[in-house]
Amino acid sequence: MNCPSLAKSLTGLLVAALPLTAALADSITLKASHQFPGGKGDVRDEMVQMIAREVAAANVDLTIKVFPGASLVKAQDQWKAMQTGQIDMTSLPLDYASGIHPQFGATLMPGLVKNHEHAKRINSSPFMQDIKAIIAQGGAHVLADAWLAGGFAGKDKCILKPEDAAGMKVRSAGATFAQMWAGAGASVVSIPSNEVYNAMQQG
Repeated sequence: MNCPSLAKSLTGLLVAALPLTAALADSITLKASHQFPGGKGDVRDEMVQMIAREVAAANVDLTIKVFPGASLVKAQDQWKAMQTGQIDMTSLPLDYASGIHPQFGATLMPGLVKNHEHAKRINSSPFMQDIKAIIAQGGAHVLADAWLAGGFAGKDKCILKPEDAAGMKVRSAGATFAQMWAGAGASVVSIPSNEVYNAMQQG
């Protein structure tokens, strides 16, 4: 799963801060938002927290305040919140923004990345260059690429091949993934990944 950590252009933020008084300009706070559990060892949260710690240690009058667990912005709204300036940074599966940029849906397809070595090659591939160009056009910059291992989990049975999904209610992150599930005969439920556990318990 491709989960780039995104941040709005710091150049734009710093230029906007220049006309402010020295007291205000000396204290710049950026809001980093994501949907993943905070402070529980989740690598996606830790990636954002790591950036915040490094910035704090640099002592450059810049603070990154992290809002984990969709506490500031809902999971599906992270990209839009970046565009409107509600948040300054986010870590999200790009497929969540495929409703705006359909090309992002390709980054979450099963089998795209075989292993970490393959992920490194994809990062510098024309495919990812095209994806990052779209991100840049949206006014954001990629700070880190995170390819995380994923899988299919079933409540009552294992999903080992497409036929196993027939008749099941399955969670899909975006439209492209949903087409794959529908093609296998499953009923698609679109919810954020942080709601999957409760949804499986409730049926």
